[in-house]
This record gives sequence, structure tokens and C-alpha cells, in this order.
Amino acid sequence: MLRSTPSSARTKGFPGWSPKHRVYSFMKRRAASDNVCPVYALPQFHSLRKGRLGYLFFPRTFGDDEEPAKHKDVPPPCPFLLYQMPKNSKAVKRELDDDVTESVKDLLSNEDACDDSFKKTALIVNNHDGEGKECDVEEGGEDGEEEERPAWNSKLQYILAQVGFSVGLGNVWRFPYLCQKNGGGAYLVPYLILLVLIGIPLFFLELAVGQRIRRGSIGVWNYVSPRLGGIGFASCVVCFFVALYYNVIIGWSLFYFSQSFQQPLPWHECPLIKNNSITYVVPECEKSSATTYYWYRQALDISDSISEGGGLNWKMSMCLLAAWSVVCLAMIKGIQSSGKVMYFSSLFPYVVLICFLVRALLLKGSVDGIRHMFTPKLEIMLEPKVWREAATQVFFALGLGFGGVIAFSSYNKRDNNCHFDAVLVSFINFFTSVLATLVVFAVLGFKANIMNAKCVTLNVNKIVALLDNGIDRSLIPQHINISDVSSVSAEDYHQMTAIIQGGKEGDYINLGLNSCSIEDELNKAVQGTGLAFIAFTEAMTHFPASPFWSVMFFLMLVNLGLGSMFGTIEGILTPLIDTFKVRKEFLTVGCCVLAFSIGLLFVQRSGNYFVAMFDDYSATLPLLIVVILENVAIAWVYGTDKFFEDLKDMLGFTPYRFYYYMWKYITPILLLVLLGSSFIQLVMTPPSYSAWIQEEAVEKTVRFPTWGIVICTSLVAMAIMPVPVVFGLRYFNIIDDSTSGISTISYKKGRIIKESTRPGEDDDTSLIHGKSPSEAPSPMPGNSIYRKQSSNGDADTAPNGRYGIGYLMADMPDMPESDL
Repeated sequence: MLRSTPSSARTKGFPGWSPKHRVYSFMKRRAASDNVCPVYALPQFHSLRKGRLGYLFFPRTFGDDEEPAKHKDVPPPCPFLLYQMPKNSKAVKRELDDDVTESVKDLLSNEDACDDSFKKTALIVNNHDGEGKECDVEEGGEDGEEEERPAWNSKLQYILAQVGFSVGLGNVWRFPYLCQKNGGGAYLVPYLILLVLIGIPLFFLELAVGQRIRRGSIGVWNYVSPRLGGIGFASCVVCFFVALYYNVIIGWSLFYFSQSFQQPLPWHECPLIKNNSITYVVPECEKSSATTYYWYRQALDISDSISEGGGLNWKMSMCLLAAWSVVCLAMIKGIQSSGKVMYFSSLFPYVVLICFLVRALLLKGSVDGIRHMFTPKLEIMLEPKVWREAATQVFFALGLGFGGVIAFSSYNKRDNNCHFDAVLVSFINFFTSVLATLVVFAVLGFKANIMNAKCVTLNVNKIVALLDNGIDRSLIPQHINISDVSSVSAEDYHQMTAIIQGGKEGDYINLGLNSCSIEDELNKAVQGTGLAFIAFTEAMTHFPASPFWSVMFFLMLVNLGLGSMFGTIEGILTPLIDTFKVRKEFLTVGCCVLAFSIGLLFVQRSGNYFVAMFDDYSATLPLLIVVILENVAIAWVYGTDKFFEDLKDMLGFTPYRFYYYMWKYITPILLLVLLGSSFIQLVMTPPSYSAWIQEEAVEKTVRFPTWGIVICTSLVAMAIMPVPVVFGLRYFNIIDDSTSGISTISYKKGRIIKESTRPGEDDDTSLIHGKSPSEAPSPMPGNSIYRKQSSNGDADTAPNGRYGIGYLMADMPDMPESDL
């Protein structure tokens, strides 16, 4: 490399010159005195790279403004490296030759140790043609051959992306249902415990591996263990399945959003049919309710079974096209375009939820709903089913296993504190679920009071009709004015029915009077589309200025869905782009067009049944298996101790020992128990779906036909298939671990070197192996100065990391300087 610097250049520097000028000038003088490599003028350097590694630059054979003929005898250009570790670097500093360290340290003595550019990292990737390409992860290159790897514009944008991905529709319509069903406020206890034991450790693990290896899910697990490379492909398949039906739900929300600009709302009351001189209510609506009828008949136009296709629903087809168009436009430029959308899509739902909470608290009966939610039922909390459902909700709420978390974190700076991010996003997700539950129960409490008042009015009219014809007037308390039905309160009605029941005894049932209890209304557990498109919409029809609140609510659902869709699509695109090096724009458009074409299955009249099928079978078991394999791969294949060293290098501190035991023992055991219980439940419950029967205007549970069961089984099998297939191909050496068609990627901290074997080695490789430039041919400069992986696939190991995360310098023991 370089000998000690002359005293004139060592301490005084060059006043008025930038560090680059000092380096150029110094290298020019050293080259002239040692005949290392000809350097003619300052502008003639091919490139200068400054990063954590130090300075690497290549001189041109002639100047930009000089004739090539003047330098015919110039030997091929050779690279120079000036090395200086940042003084405050969190990286593990490797021991270097004392002379080299001293000379470079003195040369750059005037350099600002806190210069941000010292913290830059780079990717060096050789394409299949052998031409070296270098691209900065965080800043663009200086020459034309360099590509810029995307990076988040700010930490806030990254946090909003992770929050938008993890906080989705499930927080609004799944968590409140589980809270209501599993003991009210007592359900929060097992949820928090499992969030700490499963959610945060696994979320931290995915953030860390993405940031550490800086690849998508396929590249990450190929790096950890080539035989487990199928994990990344399985994540992509699951993401694709989920994206197919998830965007259909966004399309439904768009349809309701477009219909909300009316006064009154179109689902406010049942439609009337005029037949000559007779006007009557639609029977299907009369048997159910206005919102239920609108959802099943006007919006979905649903068939009676999954076997009756019924053709496409053109309204929903247009909404699905609009949803995929929005996703495509937001994702076509990667995180540069989707990151800006996150500011609105991630923050707007919180504005709406807070507005809804304030408005709902001002409505009559909202306190009843919140009281019902927080009243703990401790006996239910001890049931195993409650813990299983809490673990499943924790698992899916954070988006584990999809690959979106890994993809987003791969665009981070290497020294980002991903542990803080994991805890922050996890608790934001939890508090969002609690906020949404408060809103839902406050609104449902208001709705329960309205329904209870209607029930009281209906039954008081029945009592009036039965007076002196089954009910004695003496049974009616004197202070109750039964002639004015509207003045009878719920308390008066309950007192009256209690007296009537005592007087009639066995004949009370025959009177047909209902209990009209608010608790009974609140105990009618509703989740999913039933909560969003039926129960909540019915409550909003009773709001003052109901169109405004309807617009806000469905716009919130659209944004919640889009935030999750961005992460899901990123979990597909990033691994494929990293692996196959295709254009982001072409892959994004192709993926969206393919998904829209397949998604037409979900917008036919029986489409809702296919959505339920995919929701139940395409994600649950496959994602559990994927996350278990991820945990085992890091804890037992890669090694927890080695991973802790990597985390210490990235974060600058050693994570809590708590994570060591979680990753290695506790979390895998809990996940296996959860997988076993989920599998048992799946086997014990026959494959079925809820069908809407038009004639009876009710939902009935119907078993899938034989071909439907085959599809359910195929969804699970196709999602898991990449794992054993890749393992088998690697195990039997059908695809070699080091040369698998797609060039091997071996990771070095700050760089990823993609191997490309060619007959001749470049000049910097000859330097590494102790050859002078004259002993080996030297192609165009710009390739890596790192030690390259040998053709047999055995990489040089380093003290820390799989292939070493320290900075690997050219190893030239006892080499005289003249050889350079």
C-alpha cells in the first residue's frame, strides 16, 4: 500500500485544499517517487470513493483533455487505497499494519472525524457480463456506471412505513371482536404478555436481519443458509396470495366511499317496490336490515353458494381496478414514491379514529359500550383458546413472516437502532388496537341504545294490543303511561315485564315479549366485514351529518388497507429485484396486472366466499411455519452468539440477554405450540363458509364442495412448497450452494460482492494475492478491493459474522512496497 508519509505532507496539510485535493496531491507525489503508477493531473482520476473503508481511487491512463497518443507507453491503471477508520465508528476495528495506519492517519489529520460521508456504505455488484458496478446504499455514485440503492429520506418516513404496514384492517375489525369475545379488558393481559414473548422478539429479529444483510427476504435467508433459501420464496408466495384478496377489501371500501356522498345514505332504509297501486318493502331487506341488505344485495349482489359463480360484478370490478392502479402508482418508484404516500396513509387513520372517539363519546349510550369492553371476565382468561387467539392476533398484527418488515428495514442505514424501532412500532400497534376498540365499542354502545329503544317501543305496542286480551290492566304499574308509547323508558319496560311475568307465570312465553337488554345487543359479537360494512354503517346512519362521518370512515379503511398493501407488495418486489436484477418499474406493473387479472375471481357474485377461503387457508399455517423456520435459522443455524456480535456491531451496544433466551428457547417453543393448536383446530373444523341465503335473508354455515377442499389444501401446499423444494435441490447438489444460476452473494460489512468467475483476474485481485500489476492482466478499474470468494465457494472467514462483518483489507503479509 503506502509507506510513511513525508514530513511535509504528514503534518502541515495543504491550506485551502479539501481532503480530496490533499489525497490527490499526495498520491501524485508518492506515485512519482515510487514509480507505483503514473498520475498526470488532478482531473485525471477515474473515481474517488470515500466511505468507511477510506479512499479508493483509480487514475486514468490519460487526461480528459489530452490526446491518447501522448501516453501510449502508460501501463494499465492500478488502484490505490487509503484507509482510515472513523474515530467514532461503532464497527469493530481490525488491526492494520502500523506504518500504513500511521501514514494515512497523518495524511488525513485535518479530516473531520464526524463527517457524515464516513458513515456511508456501498454495494459492489458484478453483473453477469463481468462488468463491475458499484452503487451506494445511501448516496449516489460519482461515475456513470454506479446505481443508487434506495434509502429512506428520514427516520420518520421509515417508522411511518413500518407502522402503516403493521397497523391494518385487523386492528379495527379483528381486535375489538376478540376483546369482546374473550373477556373484555381481561383479554389485554394475555395479549400484552404474548406481545413481549413473541411479538417484539420476532419483530426485532426481522428488522435486524434486514438491516444487517441489506437484502429482501430471499437474499437474507440465502445468506443465512442456502438450504433454507426457500423461506424467502415462501414469504413471497404468501404475500401474493394475501395481496390478491386484500386489495379486494380495499375495493369494497372504495365503493362505499364513493356512495357516501349522498343525503340520506343509500343504506339508511330499505328500498320500496311499487307494483301498480301497491307499495311494499323488499322482502329480503324486511327480513334482515337496511345495511345488511345493501351489503349483500346492492354491493356484492351475492349468490347463494360458492358453486354459483353468477358472472362479474362490474361495479366491484371497477373498484378493484382503481385499487390496483393506486397501489401500482404508489409502488412503481419503490420507497421514493411509496414513502411519500406514507405520510398521509399512515397518519390519516389516527386523525379519523380520534375524531370518531370524540364524537362517539358525545352520543347517548357510548359509555355503556366502553364499560362493557373494560369489564373483565377473569374466568374466560384462563381458557387455552383465549391465549391461542391472542398469540395469533399478536403474530398477524405485526406482519411477521410476510417479508415486508425485512424489505423496509433493508433500506436503513447500518447503524440505525432497530431495537428501538421494534419496541416503538410494536407498542404503537398495540395502542392503535386499543384506540380502535374504544371507538368501536363507543359507537356500538350508541347503536345498542338505539336498537334497545326500538325493541322497547315494539314490545310496548304488543302489550297495549294484549290489554284485556291476555294481560290484565292491573298488572301495569300506575306511574307508567302506557298510552304514550314514546314516553316509556327501558327501566319502565323492564319493571312492567317483570310484573307481567310474575302474574302470568307459564303463559308469559306465549306473549312473545322480548327482554330488550343493552347487554344482549353488545354481546352480539361481530367481526370483519360484518363489523365494518354492516354494524358500523348502521350506527353511522344515526349520526348527525352522517355522510361526512361515512366518508371519513371509509377513507380511513382505504388508507389502513393501502398501508398494509404497500408492505405486502414490497415483500414481493424487493426480494425478486435483489435476486433477479429486473427493472423495478416493469416488475411492479407486471405484478399488479397479474394480480388484478387473478383478482377478478373475487369480484364475481360468489367472490366473497373465495375471499373467506383465501383468508382462512392461504396465510395462517404457512406464515406460522415460515416464522418458525426464520427463528430456527437465526438461533440454531446461523448462531445466536454470532448474531449478537452482529447486533453489537450495528447498534454499538449489546442487546438485552432477554432476547438471547427468547430467540433460542422460549419463542420457538411457543410458536410450535401455536402451530400445533392451529393445525388441530384446522383439522377438527371441517372446511366451511358462511353463505347468504336470499330467500330466507339469513347467513348459514355451508361446507365447501370437494373442489373447494382441494383448493384450500392446495393454497397451504403451494405456500409451503418452496421450503422443501429449495432444501432438496441444495441438499442433493442439483443447485450448488455457491453457484446456483444466480451468482452467489457473500456479505461483507459495508459491501456485498457478487462473484463472477472469469479466466483472468483483475488487477486489484492480483494485488490481493501478492502479484504485481505486470504479473496479471488488468481490465477496466472499478472492481472490489476486498478479498474475493474463491471459485470453490469457501469464503475467507473473519472473527465475527458468517463471512466476517469487519472490514477486510487486502492481505499482503511481508510484501515489499516495490511489488505494488
